Amino acid sequence: MGDDPKHTRQETVDAWIRMTQAGSGSQVYEDNFWAFEVLDDLLSEDPEEGWPTILQILQKDQSPSIMENLSAGPLEDLLARHGPAFIDRVEAEAAHNPAFAKLLGGVWQNRMTDDVWARVQAARDRRGWDGIPE
Repeated sequence: MGDDPKHTRQETVDAWIRMTQAGSGSQVYEDNFWAFEVLDDLLSEDPEEGWPTILQILQKDQSPSIMENLSAGPLEDLLARHGPAFIDRVEAEAAHNPAFAKLLGGVWQNRMTDDVWARVQAARDRRGWDGIPE
């Protein structure tokens, strides 16, 4: 597994959630910022490990702050960097997991190809994002 040698996936998930919930500027944020760096490195260098980490964060916490940061952060980064390799899995996950389809609703095109972006738009649930009613 592509885990950081000092941290398990679960430790990374838990620290990423703590960091995000605490918000920047707090000591909790600073103490857990390593999880942001680990996940960002995974999304660049080992996306096969980054993908299940994203899913595990979503499974553990679907609060608004987590959804907002996970969608416009790690999930968007995964699709911008590796969209063609992951779009089939993203579509399949969105089709059977309403929470993931909603998470996908907060993603922006970023550096995704037009083809990947069109498929993201078709798979996502935008309700609750940008003032769209639930």
